[in-house]
Order: sequence, then structure tokens, then C-alpha cells
Amino acid sequence: MAPTLVRAPFHRAGWVYEEKVDGYRMLAYKDGTRVRLVSRNGVDHTRRHTDVAAAVARLRPSTLVLDGELAEFDEQLRSRFEWLRDPDPATVATPPVLIAFDVLYVKGRDVSQRPLRERRARLEDLLDGAHVVYPVRRLAADGLKAWAQVVERGYEGLVAKDEASTYEGGRTTRWLKVKQKDWTVEEDRWRRRISAAPLRGPKTK
Repeated sequence: MAPTLVRAPFHRAGWVYEEKVDGYRMLAYKDGTRVRLVSRNGVDHTRRHTDVAAAVARLRPSTLVLDGELAEFDEQLRSRFEWLRDPDPATVATPPVLIAFDVLYVKGRDVSQRPLRERRARLEDLLDGAHVVYPVRRLAADGLKAWAQVVERGYEGLVAKDEASTYEGGRTTRWLKVKQKDWTVEEDRWRRRISAAPLRGPKTK
């Protein structure tokens, strides 16, 4: 489920506002003691981020699917995508952590079609007391005040979500994102380089 970019912040009744984490989108799958961390393009990152995988394995439910963002933060709790690939020890204050913003499957049940307000409550309950895996930070209930927090704290932007929304595949207008003007979107540049590069080597199965 991917939010649609809009130009300006707004307030809308029945919507909530969350920090837009500047990291790498990741799905976490747990089945018993087995955990996989898979990016949106299907690449398995479990071995690269063993601490995050171990933290997911420690969560109470025996089966679980989380949607979130892998990120690193500075002392002001700001995230930057480039820190995942080239962290600056003088700036970065955390190891890679998983910031979860949705739960799709838990305890053998598909909850993706339940409204977001229910999924969020379930997410907060299962991550209570967890380490390395945290729920995404909610901003002010008023969308314009939430945007003021984004600017003041130096976040990349915010994601506004319809609390009644179910989880959908692909891009949706029931989640909307607003980015700070002239933000350096390193991730977007990186994705364009990858998509433009010629394919080499054998195809994966």
C-alpha cells in the first residue's frame, strides 16, 4: 500500500497524521521462529539486518506480517535514507530499526481488511515494550498542526491516512503523503539509477 503524493498539507476529519520516515520500505514476515525481511521489490534483507529479524522473532504472536520502514536516526530522532548505506558515526545515533506502520496478519488471521484504526491499536499492543521494532510516531490530530511539527522537527514529511481505510495493494488515495519542499530524496535518485542500469548476471528464480 503506497501513499499518493500531494502538494500541500491539509486537515481532514477522520484522518490521522504520521511521521514520514526516510528509510527503506520493508515487510517483516514471522512464522514461528522463522523471520524474513523483504523489500518492496522482493529482495530478502534478513541476513543483512539480523538484529531487526531477531527483534521480530521475539514478538509474541507466532505468525505475523508487519509493514514498515527500515531506518536509522540521529539524536534529534530524524531519519535519512542515505544513512542506511553510508552512516556517519558522528551523526547517526541508532542502529537500523524497523518502524512499523501497519500489521497485515497476526496469530493466524488476516487483518488487512479491518479498518486502520483497529490495525493501529493491534500494532501498538503487540509492539508494547519491544526493542528495535517500534510503531511509527503519530503527529498532531490536526493536519496543519501536524505539518508544523514536521517542519519544526526536520522530518522528511508526513503521511495522512483515512482511519477507516483497509489495506490495499499498490498506490492509494486513502493514504496521502506531503514532503518538505526541496527535500533531497536520495532514495528516489537511487531507485532511478537502479532502474536505468542494464541487467547483469543470471536471473533469480
